[in-house]
Amino acid sequence: MPRYPEHLTGEGPVNPFPGIKVLERRIGREIPHRLGSNEGLDMPHRALREHFGDAVTEHVYCYGDSEALGVRQRLSAQQNIPLEHLLVDAGADSLIALALRTTCEAGETVVSTAGTYPTFGYFAQGQGCRLIEPGYLEAPGVLAPDLEALAAAAHQENARLVYLANPDNPSGHLHNDSAILKLRAALPDTCWLLLDEAYGDFRDDANSEFTARALPGVIRLRTLSKAHGLAGLRIGYAIAEPAVLAIMMKVRIHYALSSLTLAAAEVVLDHPEEVRQHIADVKNRREQLAAHFRTLGADVLPSATNFIGIRLPNAELAGRINRELLEAGRLIARPAHPALGHVLRITAVADALEPGQLAILERAIATSP
Repeated sequence: MPRYPEHLTGEGPVNPFPGIKVLERRIGREIPHRLGSNEGLDMPHRALREHFGDAVTEHVYCYGDSEALGVRQRLSAQQNIPLEHLLVDAGADSLIALALRTTCEAGETVVSTAGTYPTFGYFAQGQGCRLIEPGYLEAPGVLAPDLEALAAAAHQENARLVYLANPDNPSGHLHNDSAILKLRAALPDTCWLLLDEAYGDFRDDANSEFTARALPGVIRLRTLSKAHGLAGLRIGYAIAEPAVLAIMMKVRIHYALSSLTLAAAEVVLDHPEEVRQHIADVKNRREQLAAHFRTLGADVLPSATNFIGIRLPNAELAGRINRELLEAGRLIARPAHPALGHVLRITAVADALEPGQLAILERAIATSP
């Protein structure tokens, strides 16, 4: 079993401010009079009410529920995940940082694919970890994290944690469930697997039994930014065994989510039909976008996400196209890592399907050898 940093294995640290919602659940009754939490409860908020309305303003006075029970209950019911296997935090990025604080100390080695979601490496290096980056597996029709290379690096470098985005960002590749289990089995017993599933809602089997499981030695991360459209409110969740989540709670910010964010997430989760329709619409646009560029002769990578990746002949061409599009007021994405400098990523929004919107890219594909 992977181990935790020594300073987290005892009784402490203990959250000194659990919050009024947690206290009410502990004592089994409501606490109607908040006389000690030092919030601005008597602030009139006339400007906020005028700008946003009373319904929004009522959520800004008090600290949010530190355990995000309402959100967890909805996620548990909709995805058949046991409540005690869920932890809600301020988006997948915050959860990456939280997972690193939970599992790694400065000087320890972590492994991720060269060019995958760069925030992991950014946080890992900021924590003083040593980052090892095996390359992608690249072949005709394939640009995927190399699971064998990740496992080999974990053994060779005595890694404390391996990071894998699945589906991958920016390639869009999805490793199947058996491949993930095989990777976990191939890692050292003392090594964690951090499985970033931010785009998992766009899998065709997004609500399978496997996607709802807490796996030993694995911390799974999800977000409400993509399929649920709440990127600006910053909310996501982790799936892991209760003992792992208990350690994560030791190093988590007390009130990681605002009460407004929690309330908005509950409203969206209470309308799953809207989320399901959005996912279906995104998948349809993704396939339209992919088919369009394939017709032009582009090397469009298979995607299980809300975007497509286009692999160009070289990084110089990709860089030029990216700059020209940006100068024309069109922002797409080009990975900063030199290993993937030849890849461009386009989000499957309706705007991307407007005729002429990506004409610069279309002309470059049509004229490239």
